[in-house]
Amino acid sequence: MISTSRKVTCVEIGQIPIALSTCDEGFLDLLRQRYDGFLSSSRPEFELEFDLTVTGPVSDDDVRVRREGNDWLIERGDFHARWDSRTGRGSVRQNANPYSLDSVLRILHSLILAQRGGFLLHAASAICEGQAYLFSGVSGAGKTTMTRLAPPDITLLTDEISYLRPNADGYSAFGTPFAGELARAGENCAAPVSALFFLEQGPENRIDELSSAEAVRRLMRNILFFAEDQGLVEKLLATACDFVARVPIRRLTFYPDARVWDEVRNFARNFARDFQQVPEHA
Repeated sequence: MISTSRKVTCVEIGQIPIALSTCDEGFLDLLRQRYDGFLSSSRPEFELEFDLTVTGPVSDDDVRVRREGNDWLIERGDFHARWDSRTGRGSVRQNANPYSLDSVLRILHSLILAQRGGFLLHAASAICEGQAYLFSGVSGAGKTTMTRLAPPDITLLTDEISYLRPNADGYSAFGTPFAGELARAGENCAAPVSALFFLEQGPENRIDELSSAEAVRRLMRNILFFAEDQGLVEKLLATACDFVARVPIRRLTFYPDARVWDEVRNFARNFARDFQQVPEHA
């Protein structure tokens, strides 16, 4: 249990509440400011205790995530974390900067989601007419551009890292506080995923089919996962195949102006209409 001398706040992302505790009042204020909109009064499922080192820059070192018995060890130059997957409790020693904090939380959520059939995806996502749309691709493909071009009735979930969990009919996308170039957290809400678009910029707006094999390959390249664990990697591959089977995935070539959102809306409406018209015996 967390010591009573520590100050605690609970951050709930993707309906997974995690208690974060510290003895440092300044760091507690940072936690609350950083995750404002995602603070929760829910009973925590997991706990992390933070101890701070001298403030320093974010490390350029690669992250190492490996299992040691029941514990996961999560390491980079600016933080060292140990988390027991059996008890749900862990400790973090890190620099007192928000980017180290974001990295630890993202990695922890990636481990939890992998066990529950979900994943984090390097993608922007937004809600349009009650449905979530994902926009993924290599750096510079246009993820942030799509969110900047979004009309006022679009609800931003994230411009950087999409949070995906299975539901009864497919998958749901959740808002996250992990901001990219927009430097703005997503809304703390969720919606069923209607489509995933892999982005490419071009002279016109066009949506093309992708084979299932190509969709799985692209999806796996963009899933955020760092653990050196063959079992979880195999589970993620099975999840990716399930996602491709249940969610429409297309290539979206677009010219960077607001009309690309008309293309997204038209695809959603046409796909829904065509799906409803498929005969039962099909």
